[in-house]
Amino acid sequence: MGLVCVSAFSLVLGSVAAPSVLIAAGMAPSEERAALEAQLKELEAEMDKYEEQVVSYQRQGKTLSGEINRLNSNIARINLQIKAVTLTLQELDRKIDDTQIQINTTKASIDNKKEVLQKLLKNLYESDQSSLVEIFLKNPRLSDFFSDMNDLTLLQNNLRVTIAEITDLKGELENQKDQYAAARSDAATLRSQQLVQKTQADQVKKQKDTLLTVTKGQESKYQAMLKETQKTAAQIRSRLFQLLGGGEMSFEQAYQFAKMAEGATGVRAALILAVLDRESALGANVGRCKYNQINAATGKVTMHPTRDVPVFLEITRELGLDPESVMVSCANKDGAYGGAMGPAQFIPSTWKLYRNQVAKVTGSNPASPWSNADAFVATGLYLKDAGAANATIAQERRAAAKYYAGGNWERFLWTYGEAVVNRAQRFEQDIRTITTG
Repeated sequence: MGLVCVSAFSLVLGSVAAPSVLIAAGMAPSEERAALEAQLKELEAEMDKYEEQVVSYQRQGKTLSGEINRLNSNIARINLQIKAVTLTLQELDRKIDDTQIQINTTKASIDNKKEVLQKLLKNLYESDQSSLVEIFLKNPRLSDFFSDMNDLTLLQNNLRVTIAEITDLKGELENQKDQYAAARSDAATLRSQQLVQKTQADQVKKQKDTLLTVTKGQESKYQAMLKETQKTAAQIRSRLFQLLGGGEMSFEQAYQFAKMAEGATGVRAALILAVLDRESALGANVGRCKYNQINAATGKVTMHPTRDVPVFLEITRELGLDPESVMVSCANKDGAYGGAMGPAQFIPSTWKLYRNQVAKVTGSNPASPWSNADAFVATGLYLKDAGAANATIAQERRAAAKYYAGGNWERFLWTYGEAVVNRAQRFEQDIRTITTG
């Protein structure tokens, strides 16, 4: 019993080997991190320069030379984006490896504590089988008797401490697994976007080659081609606009919702449209799962059980909806939670933060994440809080990345963020056409 008590003391007084993921993320040498950050800043500065060139060429008017220069600037910018994503992926891969190491360390610590716990339980059981009289008879001296009684009390206390530590370690391990799943999901998205960017670069090069082939470098032929390909206001108004959360409406209807949200938040309508548009959202598992559905591959439920499920049930109850009939985004194959709702794809806990503000703007009582008007305003409010109100292109890019990835926005600045601002620029042209046509 004495030996077990000593081992228990060592267990309790020793450090708990469950360092957090945040600590793991800072384990890289400072020189490596500084070099990476410097490279990314340099690339961002270059990309902003090309962004300014593209805008400048657009302002110069539609001339053949201006269009060729714009295409060249786009090619250069996309190639720099690919470099930035590659650097970000290198850092993310390192963080994923560090997180897995911490998971393995925590699992080993749990196993060790379970071993000691088994010994403690065994000895405690044996002690419980002996009566006080038997213990006293085994220890003729009164001091030995009280020593054994103290050891037994200490053993019981250490048992409680060990159980508490194992419980804490289990919670830490589950948290690390969630972080690991989210990191893997982020990496998969970044890699897929890298392929998209490479495809975009090839497409822009092809556009340039085709343009030169068709016009043979003659301005008059370019102007004739431009006139033929310009879309009319009527075509744009009737074009179907697909919402991120499912469903569709005419572009004219979508613009009216976005215009209302712009008036309430100061975030330009084109940016709100770009965020809500399916093509710029990168969401593969949108609105196809029930909140309590189990992912067969991971065994994980769709929606975060403690953070989001109670709020989701509250939201559906207030709206008079059957929670079993409402579809939300699915958990992904890496085990990261889903549960995003409606066109704006807010998770329940985030929607709860904004629903009263949304209700003040739209008059809905209560506001609904499945209402188009409420969803557009919610998107505008979130982007406003992320810094997109009356903002520059760079600020809008950052706000869009925050909308998609929250605290991990830097990983998606030149993927999702850039895709959204590019889409917004195209929507801005469409808006000008329907408001002046």
